[in-house]
Amino acid sequence: MANDSFGPNVEPRRYPDADVVALDPRFNTLKIGNTGIQRIWTGGLWTEGPAWNGVGRYLIWSDIPNNVQMRWLQETCQVSTFRNPSGNSNGNTFDWQGRQVTCEHLNRRVVRYEHDGSLTVIADAYNGKRLNSPNDLVVHRDGSVWFTDPPYGTAGEGGYEGDFGELLLKPAVYRVDATSGQITMITDEPDHPNGLCFSPDYNRIYIVDTGAPRDIKVYDVRDNGQLANGRQFTDMRLDGVAVGPDGLRVDVHGNVWAAAGWAGPGYDGVHIFAADGVRIGQIRLPESCANVCFGGPKRNRLFMTASQSVYALYVNTRGAHAA
Repeated sequence: MANDSFGPNVEPRRYPDADVVALDPRFNTLKIGNTGIQRIWTGGLWTEGPAWNGVGRYLIWSDIPNNVQMRWLQETCQVSTFRNPSGNSNGNTFDWQGRQVTCEHLNRRVVRYEHDGSLTVIADAYNGKRLNSPNDLVVHRDGSVWFTDPPYGTAGEGGYEGDFGELLLKPAVYRVDATSGQITMITDEPDHPNGLCFSPDYNRIYIVDTGAPRDIKVYDVRDNGQLANGRQFTDMRLDGVAVGPDGLRVDVHGNVWAAAGWAGPGYDGVHIFAADGVRIGQIRLPESCANVCFGGPKRNRLFMTASQSVYALYVNTRGAHAA
């Protein structure tokens, strides 16, 4: 790795940034030569769930162990505590009405913050049994909320605050209908479903499995909200090294930008895949990357939550979806 420190007080480095790596000629059109990776904040314990608010022009993310959500303001670059406590929140997004939707580990639920500041519980149980620890979520164009429910955050599975109780449900992916609020189990095929995102046309969904076999799967999405034709999108291995996937997002061209970690220098960061599953590029970070989102007024800035820090990089593409 060319650079092991980032921030406003480090020595300048040459462009193009040596840690933005093209592995396939297709990635060259997504790079910007005169910009580099910036660390915009550090000081967390485990940063997760970045989401961009287009109206407020700010980025929020979760610091799960510290039980807070943080906010970075674009106009001043200042960072402040946004929610404290946060229910040990993980994934965040904004729905089509601009309302924040969040996964809470501590309370084992998915919640929505209304415009008046009140809180609505979207999901906290399925078939009369409490959820495990909702992890990540996305909003479909029909308004439904899709979320993953692995065991992370429960007792014995990386819990951050006390004994959350036993695992009552098999890890699965769920859909909450926008009109009825009915919760439907979409699939329980992945061992530990984690990050998820839709393709630009919503005809496919990518689901990260951080259990066995630790890969990214892709499914076709039917008109009735059901999935079909599940298959492996990538095993995430690079040069024979097992790289751990986590959160992910797609750009307007259908490329998949997947957070990666737990593999060491040269592998941790973000791995970029074309829609055909070929790895075309890397953004190498000095920390394991947990999740990503596109933001900024043009949705052309990639924000990356990575262990203790948050990084940003301008790219020559835009996020396919608003949050």
